[in-house]
This record gives sequence, C-alpha cells and structure tokens, in this order.
Amino acid sequence: MSNDFNYATGRRKNAVARTRIYQGSGAILVNGKPYEEYFPRKTLQMIVQQPLKLTKTLGKFDIKVNADGGGVAGQAQAVRHGISRALIEMDPELRPILKRAGLLTRDARKKERKKYGQPGARAKYQYSKR
Repeated sequence: MSNDFNYATGRRKNAVARTRIYQGSGAILVNGKPYEEYFPRKTLQMIVQQPLKLTKTLGKFDIKVNADGGGVAGQAQAVRHGISRALIEMDPELRPILKRAGLLTRDARKKERKKYGQPGARAKYQYSKR
C-alpha cells in the first residue's frame, strides 16, 4: 500500500474506528484481519460494505481500520461511519449520496447511566402497597 491515503474517524456508542482509505483492489482490514473474519455475522459485514455499495466504489479502495472500544455491532457501525467520512475526504461529490442514506450522521445514542435508588437506568425496585 502506498503512503497516499485519506483518513477519517467513525464513532458509535463507545466504539471508535480510525479509518484509512488507499487506492487499491478492495481489501478491507479491521485490526489487521480481513473484515469477514473480524465480523463473522453477515449483517455486520453488510453494515461495513454499505457506504461502498451506495457509492459504487466496492473493490476500488483498500481500507485499513483500527477499531477500538464497544462491542462488535458498535464497532461495525463505527467502521461504516469512518469509511463514509473518508470517502468524502477522497471525493466530496459522494457527499449527497451518503448524506441521503444517513451514513454521515454520528449516532449519538449512548447507554443511559444507572440512577441511585434504582436497579438500572429506568427500572425501579418492586413497590409493595401492603
């Protein structure tokens, strides 16, 4: 791989994906492994491919991703966010396609914190009238 790349960061919940896009043959590496190996579930693989399929660039770029934090689903969505942002860095004309699909918006939903006097974020301890 050459040193000429575009960089972007994708985030979801507690997952962070630092993404580099190079001109190449379509290899996607996540933490040094092929993405099919890193994300064995087909749904997660589809999530990772989504920005490339939408922009018809599947197989044109080599992508290296460093994914960290969160779970596998959060990481897959962070990778998708990072790839989408890096594609725009490479070609700003792809922005309307990705924007319409909602792939550029950072999904801000996070786990709600547990409150004191309760067993969870919203659950309450059982209440007995009598």
